[in-house]
Amino acid sequence: MDERAREAYEQAVRRRLADAVDVKQRMLTDDCVATTVAIADRIVECLRGGGKVIFFGNGGSSMDAGHLAAELVGRFYRDRPSLAAISLPDATATMTAVGNDYGYDEVFARQVAGLGRVGDVAIGLSTSGNSANVVRGLETARDLRLVAVAVTGAAGGKAADVADLALRVPTEDPPRVQEACLHLGHTICELVEDAMFPRGSAR
Repeated sequence: MDERAREAYEQAVRRRLADAVDVKQRMLTDDCVATTVAIADRIVECLRGGGKVIFFGNGGSSMDAGHLAAELVGRFYRDRPSLAAISLPDATATMTAVGNDYGYDEVFARQVAGLGRVGDVAIGLSTSGNSANVVRGLETARDLRLVAVAVTGAAGGKAADVADLALRVPTEDPPRVQEACLHLGHTICELVEDAMFPRGSAR
C-alpha cells in the first residue's frame, strides 16, 4: 500500500470512529437512557415471573439477537444461573419452513405465537424499524399480551409504532445503529444480571 492510500484509509478509520463517538454522545442526552432502564426493568419482571426473553431480527440484527440471547442464557460478566432467552433466527428449520409455507413476513410472528406466553418480552431489532417480519412479530406479541420492544434507528418506523417500548438510536446510518444497539443490548444484559443476582447474594 502506498503512502497516499494508507493516509486515506487512516482518515476513513478516524472518520468512522468519530461518527460512532458522536452517536454515543447523543445517546447520553437522548431518551435512550430512560428507555434502556425501562426495558431492563420489564425483562427482570418477566424473568422473576418465570417468563422468557425472545429476540429476533434480520441479517446483522439476527446475529445481534443470537448474541444477546447467549449473554442471558450463558453469562455476561460473571457466573450465575442461566436466564431464559431465545433467538428466533437461530431456528433455521423453522425459519425456512415458515418462510416457505406462509411467506417470509411470518417467520417471526409464527414463532412468537407458538413460543410466547403472557408476560414474556419480545424484542425486535430493525435498523430501519420497517422490516415487515419484525413488525409482524411485534404485532403478534402485543396481540398475545407479551411485552413488545422495538430496537431501531432514530425514525423508529412501523416497529416503534406497534411496540410497547421503543428504543431509538439517534442515527439512521445502519452500521452505527447496529453498533449502538449492541452497546445498549449489552448494557441491558448487565442491568438484568445485576438485578437478578445482586453481588454478594446467594445463588
